[in-house]
Amino acid sequence: METAARARAWRAIIVLCGLILLGSTADLRAGTLLSPGAGVLVRKSAEPFGVFAFAISSGSLQQKWSALKSRLDDDMVQLTLCDGDRDNCASPAALKLLAIVDQARSRDGRAKLGETNRAINLAIRAANDGIDDVWSSPLATFARGAGDCEDYAIAKLAALRLAGVANEDLRIVVVRDVRAGEDHAVAAAKLDGHWLMLDNRRMAMVEDDDARSYQPLFVLYQSAVMKYVVEPVRFSMVAAD
Repeated sequence: METAARARAWRAIIVLCGLILLGSTADLRAGTLLSPGAGVLVRKSAEPFGVFAFAISSGSLQQKWSALKSRLDDDMVQLTLCDGDRDNCASPAALKLLAIVDQARSRDGRAKLGETNRAINLAIRAANDGIDDVWSSPLATFARGAGDCEDYAIAKLAALRLAGVANEDLRIVVVRDVRAGEDHAVAAAKLDGHWLMLDNRRMAMVEDDDARSYQPLFVLYQSAVMKYVVEPVRFSMVAAD
């Protein structure tokens, strides 16, 4: 009997190890939300920084993003028209941004993202909006030649879309820079399953996992504003009865 019990125990251990190694979607879906403990798997979010986020429908950030979206869409139409007919483009700001897009189009992968990050960092002068904190469209930023962190991020989002990066692979992330003690915004682009931060504070891009002084607060994607949760979501490895 003792031998049989020991055999059953070993079979249970082998099954558990198999589940941990496989980590199948079915196992995760069958799980229940639990506090951290034995037999619990931490599931990583697909969003930048690997932390889960949920959509919000109110607040100052959501209002700013909603107000910006129509201006951003208008800019994308104008940029597309100018892109197809440079000689008759009446917007110097559009032509300046399209010159950056042209350079990005000539590159692939990480080089495309890096070229966009570097060129827009150099094209825009850092300027603080003050208490008004106006979120400007890309053409407004390039016409002014200056902007603050979110203006850089918005311009990079537009440039990368025009350069052929899929919209679902682009985000704007609002973070808390714990080292500087202030909020900050960056563009994020997904490449080969990894999120890269396109930051106006540095020319070199870093992956989200390496941006250790940034605590993610919000992520902006198409029409949605999502707020990050404090803790990762944890799923039981054992199916509910």
